[in-house]
Amino acid sequence: MGGPVVVGVDGSPSSLAAVETAAWEAERRGTGLRLTHALVWPSTHVPPGIPPWDPDGGGLRDRVNGSLTEAERRARSVAPQVTITCDVLFGEPAAVLEIETRTASLTVVGGRRATRDGVLLHDSVADRLTAHGRCPTLVVRGRPEPAGPVVLADDASPALTAAAEFAFAEALGRGADLVVLHTRAGNGRLPLGPLSSLRTKYPDVAVRPRWLRGREGRVLVEASADAQLVVVGARHRVRNTLPGSVGRMLLRHAHCPVAVVPSAKV
Repeated sequence: MGGPVVVGVDGSPSSLAAVETAAWEAERRGTGLRLTHALVWPSTHVPPGIPPWDPDGGGLRDRVNGSLTEAERRARSVAPQVTITCDVLFGEPAAVLEIETRTASLTVVGGRRATRDGVLLHDSVADRLTAHGRCPTLVVRGRPEPAGPVVLADDASPALTAAAEFAFAEALGRGADLVVLHTRAGNGRLPLGPLSSLRTKYPDVAVRPRWLRGREGRVLVEASADAQLVVVGARHRVRNTLPGSVGRMLLRHAHCPVAVVPSAKV
């Protein structure tokens, strides 16, 4: 059993949807679930970690504990047998969850926009985790098609091996077909290398290659409409991040959850 599934909790509908997905993922993987609430105090300069609670801050504690209690209730309604732990850590949500990725097997965040004092939160958290996280990040978006395939974006990126391994394992675990979406010109055959070896490793996964033309971001968003999961590699080209326009479009407009998998060398 690997590290726990970690999910960010802030009490919003988006984060509660992420909690339910994270609980299902933890149960499916046979691992624990960690509910993490990031506490932000803008007037202080304390490194990320356990918050120095103010003895007079009972109201704040009550709000945080209320969010975690509801999140735990949602998680147990989905996966009652999963071991659940709750953490309250000081720091910006993106920074706190990035640290959590060092020991997690999967990090889950909500994908819809939420605000706190007019500041967008979930978008920036998802952006940072998908760019710098040490483990796969699952951004919960839309309504996945339960009978749909897992879609793997094959863009020949250095992270393709890690992303493909994740996608094959997900397809097997979900009992789904795997659609390998080639966004560059192909000749009708799966490329040699990681995909070929994984077809041998996962013989029970039905692989369906598709070659599509057009802008990569738009193609991936369209493919997500009838999928239950889209998997992409985080290390594109020379930077450990999704391409700006492609990443933003997919994370903000996909019709199903998106898993962003870092290269093994991060």
